[in-house]
Amino acid sequence: MAFIDGVKERAKQSKKTIVLPEGNDIRVIVAAEKIMKEELADLILIGDPEEIAEVAKGHDISKAKIIYPESYEHLDDFIVHFYQLRKRKGMTLNDARRILISNYLFFGVMMVKMGFADGMVGGCRTTTANVLRPSLQILKTAPGSKLVSAFFVMDVPNCEYGADGVFIFSDAGLNQNPTSEELAAIADSSAKTFQTLVGKKPITAMLSHSTMGSASHPDVDKVVRAVEIAQEEYPDLLVDGEFQLDAAIVPEVAAQKAPDNEVAGHANVLIFPDLDAGNIGYKLVQRLAKAEAYGPITQGLARPVNDLSRGCSSDDIVGVVAITAVQAQLQDAAESK
Repeated sequence: MAFIDGVKERAKQSKKTIVLPEGNDIRVIVAAEKIMKEELADLILIGDPEEIAEVAKGHDISKAKIIYPESYEHLDDFIVHFYQLRKRKGMTLNDARRILISNYLFFGVMMVKMGFADGMVGGCRTTTANVLRPSLQILKTAPGSKLVSAFFVMDVPNCEYGADGVFIFSDAGLNQNPTSEELAAIADSSAKTFQTLVGKKPITAMLSHSTMGSASHPDVDKVVRAVEIAQEEYPDLLVDGEFQLDAAIVPEVAAQKAPDNEVAGHANVLIFPDLDAGNIGYKLVQRLAKAEAYGPITQGLARPVNDLSRGCSSDDIVGVVAITAVQAQLQDAAESK
């Protein structure tokens, strides 16, 4: 069973409500039709109902709830609550109204904040920064999270490495140049995410252009220190490095470059030293290895809000919605304990 098929089965077990703020994009419409046909989630599409209806001609999205912010019955409550959250930053009630009726990403996040939805998926028409800004301003970080980061689940066909070809690449979507402390926190969050989403033991490698001291540079020192911090602060985390990519995932190379290392040659959670490496890495694997790339998926937010690549397909949207629904299930389960 492919990774995403397992996620979809889990999403069906306890349906969640997911907001799609770009309701007039044809990829969102096609995805919504598939999501509702497969019964993966209940959906809220944000936008002008007439515009959405025009784009959706020929597609059945009758089970989706369509909300137009300007005429939404709870808009005034949203405005007051948003104002209360941001008034110390200089926001006025008029500012809150203007933003919520014009920026559907903010409105969608407010739906999650106010309990009308369990998560949001957006970004097929805008940047990651624009998707995450309202999330950080309104939802903020989850209890116990040191920072918000973003990862991709990579499902590589016909691949003997990782967890039968499944990996997490992190951070590949948000933190530009994380410190050693931030890399350690990203490693811990990513390993936990791998365990919950993939259901297999996470084996975490800190990546570099060096393997166990083969090169000397401040960039390498940062990764070495990140490994030390991760091993000290997260004793249950199986993590090591610094590794070049081949030493991290290929047993034969690991035997030469890092013999007798428990992580080398077996890693399925790959922590990149900066955003450039992570973003380039995931796109190379996606395009050249024909891998399915789901993300960027965020971790560390109080409720799940996930980004889409502007080059995403409708199937990508379906996959990210299913992942978001499962994240919401897991958060609900954790909060009920």
